[in-house]
Amino acid sequence: MTLLLVWILNAVTLLVVAYVLPGIVVASFWSAMLAAAVLGLINMLVKPVLILLTLPITIVTLGLFLLVINALMFWLAGSILKGFQVNGFWWAVGGALLYSVISGFLSSLINP
Repeated sequence: MTLLLVWILNAVTLLVVAYVLPGIVVASFWSAMLAAAVLGLINMLVKPVLILLTLPITIVTLGLFLLVINALMFWLAGSILKGFQVNGFWWAVGGALLYSVISGFLSSLINP
């Protein structure tokens, strides 16, 4: 039940990010649900490999390169899906940051 609630909240978060940032487009709620699932899968499968491969540059930048990795994962999801579009790298950076902040806040409300 909690997984379903987190999934729905992440989809709502994507809709909020698309509403706030004009460079990110989500076609519908169902597109947001699919995008939230794909983002979860990408973050679970691809992101750990990228973090491991880019560990030296992450250490040199004191962890700031993780923002770039998050943006690339966000952008990748936008390029894979039809109903979810990210119009460039800087929109991906802003969208990933906003998505992380809002979903982190909502997750803290579910699991205090």
